[in-house]
Amino acid sequence: MAKISAIITAAGKNSRMEEDQLKNKLPIKNKLLLPLNNKTVIENTINSVLSSNIDECVIVLGHFADEIEKIISKIDDERIQTIKNNPIDVGLSQSLLNGINKSNGEIVLCVAGDQPSVSTPTYNNILNYILNSKSSEKTISILRRRNTGLLKTAKGLGMPFAANRLQLAKYIKNENDNLNPILKKMFDNGFIFFGIEEENEYELININRQNDYNLILNNL
Repeated sequence: MAKISAIITAAGKNSRMEEDQLKNKLPIKNKLLLPLNNKTVIENTINSVLSSNIDECVIVLGHFADEIEKIISKIDDERIQTIKNNPIDVGLSQSLLNGINKSNGEIVLCVAGDQPSVSTPTYNNILNYILNSKSSEKTISILRRRNTGLLKTAKGLGMPFAANRLQLAKYIKNENDNLNPILKKMFDNGFIFFGIEEENEYELININRQNDYNLILNNL
């Protein structure tokens, strides 16, 4: 069985959530540290990932690193390691690359820290598809956004997804951008994209804004 590394990106500026917090006269707090089910958003994300079929978990920090690391340190699991972006202000693709460079798995499960609603069964479904594919090196198994099954476009796609670690690193090595343009390039170069169906509708929500958080808080 191929070794699997989870990469969780938790390095963002929190700018959209902070904008909403200021507008609504709420205390300024990083979205990953907001309470959710007696834990924090980031803890919920990490716990779901750790319960899936992974061998290690690399968490990439940047902005708010000290506050987030304090929370992560409470999770007792030897598979976890944290790293910090240097420089701190980089695009999502560079955060992911930094995590990949610290990982050892043949397959990487790429997860955003602001996705606490994605369930362990969904992560395992993503992993099972790529592990059982005819060519894991040329396959991207990804949580669907529009269609499920074999996809005819990479439009709108992002994390979570699973890919061959070395192949993914090659595509993002010289990029400093969001992931979708990179995924589109991989699609155009012949990678097979397979859309995995969500367990429930809330798995498709990233917590970017206050309304996203409220929706997850009331339904997770």
